[in-house]
Amino acid sequence: MNASLFRNPLALGIIALFVVVVMAMTFAIVPETKQVVVLRFERPVRTVNAWKPNEIFGRSGAGLIVRIPLIDRLVWVNKRVLDVDYDNQQVLSSDQLRLEVDAFARFRITDPLRMVVTAGSEQRVTDALQPLLGSAVRSELGKRPFATLLSSERDEVMNAIQARLQRTASQYGVQVVDVRIKHADLPQGSPLDSALQRMRTARQQQAATIRAQGQKTAQIIRAQADADAAKVYAQSFTKDADFYDFYRAMQSYRHTFGADGGTEPQGSTSIILSPNNSYLREFEGRER
Repeated sequence: MNASLFRNPLALGIIALFVVVVMAMTFAIVPETKQVVVLRFERPVRTVNAWKPNEIFGRSGAGLIVRIPLIDRLVWVNKRVLDVDYDNQQVLSSDQLRLEVDAFARFRITDPLRMVVTAGSEQRVTDALQPLLGSAVRSELGKRPFATLLSSERDEVMNAIQARLQRTASQYGVQVVDVRIKHADLPQGSPLDSALQRMRTARQQQAATIRAQGQKTAQIIRAQADADAAKVYAQSFTKDADFYDFYRAMQSYRHTFGADGGTEPQGSTSIILSPNNSYLREFEGRER
């Protein structure tokens, strides 16, 4: 009877199919891009090819594994960097401007066992991280004015969002790799126009303050220069009064007769004075 069983092609096919099914339920191949949590009666017993920092490709633990059929269940966890998006949501900045923010975060599952225990699957982790990302974005942007996002402090804002998200995402065995704000813009229309007008007014006030400070500094420098000049004149007057009178008279003549480059053409000034006028005494010469 047994010999006739083995000569029956249908029976051989059924046996071969059964063996293939048992082997498929017993053996599994873990690729380099996956990590596996083995559940036995829905309780985690081990992890295979778990993520490690600075691991060498080909030596991570991937390959053929054995499980108990119908008892062990494999939970596959992606080992690569994953994304979670925060698309076109309104956020209120510290200067009470409503911004349309589009951001995303990149994360990696570094503790697959904790992920399976707390979330159960990758999709649930992504679903849980999305509101956490939104909360971190709203909290950080709510503490800063809109102009911060247009300056070099933008990177600081994204780093703060990443740190805040990491504190809450660690419970899922997740490492936040990066956070980026793709755009944070004002809505079109009157809010944008009023914000631009406020920014323009602020810059004009800043420019006026700088000009006023410059004028104040110039007046101080000019007053100090005049004081120094008066001091020099006073010192020269005490040393040689006749030379001081002569020098001052020459300056007066130069200005009066247009020789100092004034608006009046040189030689066009006419002055009628008495020959004995004291103003012209320097032209008469001095007795030696």
